[in-house]
Amino acid sequence: MDDYLKEALEIVKAQASVRTMTEEDILSMVKKLVRGIQAISGEAPVPSVDEEASCDPSKCVREKTITCCVCGKAFKIITKKHLSSHGLTPIEYREKFGYKKGMPLVCKSLQRERRKKMKEMELWKKRGKK
Repeated sequence: MDDYLKEALEIVKAQASVRTMTEEDILSMVKKLVRGIQAISGEAPVPSVDEEASCDPSKCVREKTITCCVCGKAFKIITKKHLSSHGLTPIEYREKFGYKKGMPLVCKSLQRERRKKMKEMELWKKRGKK
């Protein structure tokens, strides 16, 4: 196991040197690579902690990212297309992880930006005749 971790860390280190990666990206990539290297070597993978159980939905929504509680990847927006890859709809995802019914699956900065844009547009006001 130790060798797999060292190999995975070297690969992630090389990736991080050529592109910007968040903490979540690095952690997710290391986990995925360790499992992949184990699978290639033919060795039985070490049982890991269920990622869904360890996901804290309140900590998944951050300023610049929102982390998928199923796979652990970080996004600005968790789309219907991504959720369908896990066999979930946005409604099912919210119910499964305890989010409020109408909560947008976007990072905080994007939420704020959208709210500001809607206020500027003032769609609730009737347009006057010209």
